[in-house]
Amino acid sequence: MSKKVIRFGLCVLLLAIRFSAEAQQTKKFPRIGLLGAASASALTGQLDAFRQGLRELGYVEGKNIVVEYRYADGKVDRIPELAAELVGLKVDVIVTYQTPSVLALKKASATIPIVFAMLSFPIENGIVASFARPGGNATGLTVLSEELNGKRLELLKEAAPKVTLIGVLSNLANPTQPLEWKEIQAAAQGLGLKLQSLGVRSANDFDSVFKAALEERTQALINLPEALLVEQLNRIVEFAARNKLPAIYSSPEFVQAGGLMSYSPIITDLWRRAAVFVDKILKGTKPADLPVEQPTKFEFIINLRAAKQIGLTIPQSVLYQADKLIR
Repeated sequence: MSKKVIRFGLCVLLLAIRFSAEAQQTKKFPRIGLLGAASASALTGQLDAFRQGLRELGYVEGKNIVVEYRYADGKVDRIPELAAELVGLKVDVIVTYQTPSVLALKKASATIPIVFAMLSFPIENGIVASFARPGGNATGLTVLSEELNGKRLELLKEAAPKVTLIGVLSNLANPTQPLEWKEIQAAAQGLGLKLQSLGVRSANDFDSVFKAALEERTQALINLPEALLVEQLNRIVEFAARNKLPAIYSSPEFVQAGGLMSYSPIITDLWRRAAVFVDKILKGTKPADLPVEQPTKFEFIINLRAAKQIGLTIPQSVLYQADKLIR
């Protein structure tokens, strides 16, 4: 074989390798947008669960799928801008949670599929037509807040039987919160409890609502599920501990930060299941044809160290119901 033939063969091989590498680099992988109402640090557990769900379905971030992240850091006014930004990137599907984020995304695009990992009142807020047939471009998982808030009140009353006035922390900038307030009021009346509204709109409002709670001699706390409250969970937990207020929260992050109790769906399970919705949409199923799912796994956590700190002895009947005790 002549040297010219060998050189020609080598050139052809090198060109083939080069074109193959360039093809790999320019290959279009599916792109997911992720809009977080809270900060990245507040969503660590949820995002880890979502990525795990993707891996179980064969998607590895950076290898065969791209994820574009945007975080509002608990500031509702930033959400529309971030939603428009993700829509402008022309991603294949957007994952989010909480009503302001979904509404902003639907306003920015009526065609890009939206998967909500956890959402309250999606029918009442006009996000889906029904659980069975969502219609439109959004679907995902609901968290049944109206039922869970009632259960939280029951557990709080059992744990602290002398409590009669409970302060309810909420974000008044979230359109879902008035619906939740109505539901939790009905549950409170059935239990013979009175509620005090402790509504905020930004991080600057917490000092004033804490002052109002003390002035009204609030005896315990509960929070409605909301990203702003999660962002400020350390302040909330510290306030409850300092003033020896029994409290039950909407997510385990509060208990992990030193709070007394939480009752919620297993949130990481919801985010893992959100990955299944993403997979089905990427394979061609329309959001309108994917029924909204409800949580199937719930978790009641009690922090015994926090109970001791505020001088509360939790009855055995309540302890027996706990899925996890922090000692």
